[in-house]
Amino acid sequence: MINVITVSNLGKAYKQYPNRLSRLIEWIVPFSKPRHHLHWVLKNIDFTISAGEAVGILGINGAGKSTLLKMITGTVQPTIGNVQIHGKVAALLELGMGFHPDFTGRQNAMMAGQLLGYQVEQIRSLMSEIEAFAEIGEYIDQPVRVYSSGMQIRLAFAVATAVRPDILIIDEALSVGDAYFQQKSFNRIREYRKKGTSLLIVSHDRQAIQSICDKAILINGGSIAMQGDPLSIMDYYNAIVNLRQNEATVKQIKKGKHVETSSGNGQITVSSVELLNSAGTPAEFFDFGTNTTLRIKIKAQAFTQRLICGFLIKDRLGQSIYGTNTDLLECLLTDIQIEEEVEFYFKFDLTIGVGTYSISIALASDGAVLDQNFFWLDLAKIFEVGDSRKKPFTGVAWIDTSVEIHRLGI
Repeated sequence: MINVITVSNLGKAYKQYPNRLSRLIEWIVPFSKPRHHLHWVLKNIDFTISAGEAVGILGINGAGKSTLLKMITGTVQPTIGNVQIHGKVAALLELGMGFHPDFTGRQNAMMAGQLLGYQVEQIRSLMSEIEAFAEIGEYIDQPVRVYSSGMQIRLAFAVATAVRPDILIIDEALSVGDAYFQQKSFNRIREYRKKGTSLLIVSHDRQAIQSICDKAILINGGSIAMQGDPLSIMDYYNAIVNLRQNEATVKQIKKGKHVETSSGNGQITVSSVELLNSAGTPAEFFDFGTNTTLRIKIKAQAFTQRLICGFLIKDRLGQSIYGTNTDLLECLLTDIQIEEEVEFYFKFDLTIGVGTYSISIALASDGAVLDQNFFWLDLAKIFEVGDSRKKPFTGVAWIDTSVEIHRLGI
């Protein structure tokens, strides 16, 4: 398969001076000894994107994601390395795509289209489609300075995707729009992907990354920490976020076809996690609606004043289906002694659609898992839900529905 983007040994460094005088001396005496040191934002970045492939870029704020996209699109020059691109690129890197606030939306659309390489007549022929997709009405002929951020992104996305590009690059821009326009935009992205467009997207939206991307790349500390399937990368990313918020360690263990990611400070350890069927037997396959028990056994390695245990069910794409914890269920555990063992029994009916699911578990001192992350484990259990005894339905959740028909005559 043809690679449309090849990034080789890419790096970006900025000069840092101890003071203004050093900067001035280096500028007026160019052949003197260097008076700066290099601060590397990114280094040793290598990856490829194939035709029709969708790749998500993840990383904490300041990791260098936006700088990477700017180097790929050519708006920032790399210090080392190179980028090879084959095909027409449409990029949405910043809100408004450089729109001039005093020009109208229509005028800005014309200028933005020319920056993307369209001819003036081509943009004019596309303008009605751009207006229809953006759905900003009479504001198209109003100055952009009166636009909301959502209106700006509507127009910017409509212009960038008016013609299907070979490569579409998006940097968090769609997170600004409303839910309706986000769904509309992702539908267009999916439509273009089916026709062969490659996608490179930066987003913190787990569902967006996992539902639309074939691969994910995690950037941490200015380099690629990990790349692979979106579910494993997102789990590792969440663990790194917890690591920054708490004194925790991150571990990954390969189990069969999946990678199990865990993090925590070691104050509480998990001895076992079991999913039991209605007979109380551990199982991996369940019939729809089965009365199920999630049993979690923990052991305290230190005195713990307050403990909350929770779980989250995800579908095969890693999207959250249902989650709760002992705090929400008003069953709080306090004053756990050293070496004390505790078992939690969560009981529920598996009224979710046929498919494969996973369970993540968390132990913390507050419900938001922000105060102390004692333990977090993704893919703690993987299970399947089979044919239901109910009438067939579509989706992931069962809603008990009845219907009446009233014929009113001719």
